Parts: sequence; C-alpha cells; structure tokens
Amino acid sequence: MVPRLSPGEVAAHLPAAPPEEAEDLDRILDDYEWLIEPNVTHWNHPGFLAYFAITGSGPGIVGEALASALNVNAMLWKTSPAATELEERVCGWLRDMLGLPAVFAGHINDTASIGSLLALAAARHRAAPQARERGLVGGAAMTVYCSDQAHSSIDKAVMTLGLGLDQLRHIGTDDAFRLDVDALRTAVEADLEAGLRPIAVVAVAGTTSSTSVDPIAAVAEVAAAHGLWLHVDAAYAGSAAICPELRPLLAGWERADSIVVNPHKWLFTPIDCSVLFVRDPEELKATFSLVPEYLKTGEERVTNLMDLGIQLGRRFRALKLWMVIRAFGVRGLREAIRHHCALAAELAGRIDAHPEIERVAPVPFSTVCFRWTPPGTPEEQDAANELLLAEVNAAGPVHLSHTRLAGRLVLRVAIGNLRTEREHVDHAWRLVLEAVDRLRSGAGWRTPPLRDREPGSTLGER
Repeated sequence: MVPRLSPGEVAAHLPAAPPEEAEDLDRILDDYEWLIEPNVTHWNHPGFLAYFAITGSGPGIVGEALASALNVNAMLWKTSPAATELEERVCGWLRDMLGLPAVFAGHINDTASIGSLLALAAARHRAAPQARERGLVGGAAMTVYCSDQAHSSIDKAVMTLGLGLDQLRHIGTDDAFRLDVDALRTAVEADLEAGLRPIAVVAVAGTTSSTSVDPIAAVAEVAAAHGLWLHVDAAYAGSAAICPELRPLLAGWERADSIVVNPHKWLFTPIDCSVLFVRDPEELKATFSLVPEYLKTGEERVTNLMDLGIQLGRRFRALKLWMVIRAFGVRGLREAIRHHCALAAELAGRIDAHPEIERVAPVPFSTVCFRWTPPGTPEEQDAANELLLAEVNAAGPVHLSHTRLAGRLVLRVAIGNLRTEREHVDHAWRLVLEAVDRLRSGAGWRTPPLRDREPGSTLGER
C-alpha cells in the first residue's frame, strides 16, 4: 500500500533527458507497471485509513476516462454546452441531496482549498469592491476568523488574497474541538474597537484532525450581527448530510454565504472534484468576471463557468460526479456512509473499553482519534504513540495517520473508502493491540525505520 522507498529511488530509474525518437506504447506501459504502479501510495486500498479517504469507484473512473477522451474546455457555455449544463444540473442534484435551500448554486473546482479561496475573495470584494481596481493599499485592515482547528487552506487563502496572516484570527475551541462562539464574538468586537474591518468567518463542518463540527447556527448569528461573510468548510462532513439523520449535525449551514463540499472525499468520485455552493453567484461574478474580446460570444442568459473563479480553462469534472450519483443512487450512497459511520462507532466502543487506550475526540462521523496511555509523562506518551504508529504502519496492509489535539500526539483511523469493510477495521485494531503488547514488553520495531533501510526495497531489477 505504501512503498518502502527512499527519496530519489524512482527518479534514479528515469532518464535525465527525454527520448529523441518515439517509443513503443507497450514498452511505456511495461515501465509503468514495474516503476510507477508499485511505487505510489495506494489510496484506493481498503486498508488505507490515513487522512480522509478518496475512492476511485468504477463509475467515476469511467467518467474520468470519458472526460479525458472528450478533452473539452468548459470555460464558456459555447465551448462545451453539455459540460456547462451538466455541471449546473449535477450540482443542483447534490444541493438537494444535502438538504440545502434551492437558493444555493454550485460549481466544481479541483479542491476545497480553491473553493475557500474563491469564497474569501468574494467576501473581500463585498467589503471593499474598490480593491478589484485599486488593490488593498490604504483603508482599515480586513480581518478573517476561524477556529484553531480550521484547515491550513484558510491561512493560505488570506496569504494569497493579500489580507495577511496577521489579520487571520484563530479562535480557541471547546473540549470537543468546536469553535468557541463567545471568543469569536469578543474577537470581532475587539477588532472593531481597534479600527479594523472584520469581513468573514469560516465555520468548519468536519475538522481535519477530529471531524468536529463548529456550532454553525451560533456562528451564523455572529456573522449576521456584524455583516460578515459566512463560509462553511464542509469538505469532509458535508457529504454526510445526504443522510437525514446526520443532517442536524450541520444545522445552521443553510444560512451561509458559501459552502464547500468534496465529493472526492466521501461520495466515491475520483479526485479531484470539489463543489463550491454560493448563495448569490452574482457576487462571484462581480469578483472574478473579466472577459477579453476574444472570449465574447454574445450569448445571453447562459452560464460561463470561467466567470465564477480564477480558472479560465476548466476540466469536465461534472461527468464523473453525474455517473457516480446515477450508478449508486442516493440510497446506495447513503448506505455506504452509514456503514462507515457504524464501523467507526464500533471501533470507538472498543477503544472506550480498553484500559490503556483512550479516545480523545467525539466520533460524529467515521473518523476515530485515539491515544495509547502507558505510564509516563505526556511527552513520553507522545513518543510511545509515535512508535505505535510506526509499528502499525510497518506491519501493513494498513496505514494510519496522526495529528495533535490539545497539544498531544494522537492516532487517527479515517474510514471512508468504498472498499473498506469490517474486516479491515478489525485488522487495524488487532495490529494496534499487538503493537501495544510488543512495545510494552520492550520489543517493537517489526521493521526498521525508513532511514535505516537499504534503498531499493520495492524497486527491483527488470
């Protein structure tokens, strides 16, 4: 699943210069089979439980292949009417599946990082439309708010937009890692008192570390009181809202100005496919639309997707999402998400029953965060958990990841791959228990760490 390689090993087998003459496709595919395929990290593996899963489902793969064969550029309606209109319709399907109001319109980007950037750019334009022509010179500094558990893409967005990291307020969280609304309100009021200009707040539905959900409805109240753009980063957990019983966890997101959801995370659509919903698409157009003479077509009452963001050229991503939704049906997608949540709940129950392993965050969806607590200082426990993670990942075929919560290193089991079943989660738990036993007894290191291995442990002679 994860190749045992040292950096540079693949590159060492690649010629430094391109071939002068054409090569036979069979030889190229042969090189792919021995050099490339075995030496990628296989996110499609059912034991890949690190990060949030991405699944290349059959219908999605077919859609991706057909989109590549068509090779269209959906920048204007005229340059691909079917691509444009399918994207509008399939985003409407997804909006309705999630239970969002019909006022939201969606379009597809590559990742949530870009969707959040576009949303905050629209927030900046709403607050200072003159910045489009004059830049950000002069005027009060504009401030943005998010929790200390928000994704780093929010930091990158404020950097890219010229707002400056000094104007991004990371608000503290409660013991369930949810944004502290009282602290948010205090921060906004303090910035106003200091002569600064609050423009946007980001609420997270499914934080990257623990999948906690900010109290979106309460955040929406603060946003409304101060005229802030409310962006909801639901890249991971938004998909869960197709299940009516999980939808209340995201209560209040219907009040947002923008929402980002990633079908490539938990709706089994091959990466990349991220949907940005906006309450008023005209605000995106006012922020980004710029039409040179050679792109003017004269059509009225059509959507030109290039007007909704930075990209001019646009891939036909809607085709694979359309095929996935049709092939699974809403019922099939719901059943898969419910199954993943049930597997996570079972694992959480095992952790709660173990005397030396503690669960360190709620499990609202399908990701479980836990920590081994052998005798010792917190720092010694961190080191023990680092060894535990290495042991489990070395054993395979399972791959877990880690994060830090409340300053402590914790392990994550993120269940979301279409092919992950109970047997894979059971195997991961068994590996954890076996590794704990070995480490407690002073054994450990089933395999040496990467830095101690000889290179070439996956790459062989042709």
